[in-house]
Amino acid sequence: MTHPLLAAIEQRNSVNHFDAQHQLDDASIEALIGWAGRAPSAFNLQNWRFVAVRSAAGKQRLRELAWNQPKVSEAAVTFIVCGVLPCAESLGERLSPAVASGLMPSEMALSWQSSAARMYAEVPHSRRDEAVRSATFAASNLMLAGQALGLAASPMSGFDIAGVSRAFALGDEEIPVMLVTLGRAQANNWPQKPRRPVEEILELA
Repeated sequence: MTHPLLAAIEQRNSVNHFDAQHQLDDASIEALIGWAGRAPSAFNLQNWRFVAVRSAAGKQRLRELAWNQPKVSEAAVTFIVCGVLPCAESLGERLSPAVASGLMPSEMALSWQSSAARMYAEVPHSRRDEAVRSATFAASNLMLAGQALGLAASPMSGFDIAGVSRAFALGDEEIPVMLVTLGRAQANNWPQKPRRPVEEILELA
């Protein structure tokens, strides 16, 4: 029998047509973001933030900034998935629960903070790379969590990045990496499209 997680990966598809009458309550949205926040991130920075756009006015504003794609307003919620430029100074707070629980020695937390400060200072563009990478991991978790709960999703890169940043008052350190529409799918969506064979994408070294 296929493991449920593998089944979710196998069945996941990018949905373009949603049931516009379906809604998600606050508790459901919070639970989904709880699963998204379990994604990996460098140094456990957890450098992501989510804006859950679910009001009619918010959806319309976002739809206009996303090439007028109907799924933005038809989905129960469209998430603006933001990667946050990493800041080594925030690591003390982020790692403190691990230290307090005895999982991580305090000396290790200080070492990680020092390493992060050095790495991002020496390679400035790595801050943006890290923000995009972290947000992408979190978005993947978000979509799979939705799939496991019987919901459908679609990641979107087609939107006005600067316009979304302005319209939703994103911070200077926040990059809107993608939109994720999420809700109940209509019956007229394509299944997952065929994928390239493994031998074309794998090298055993």
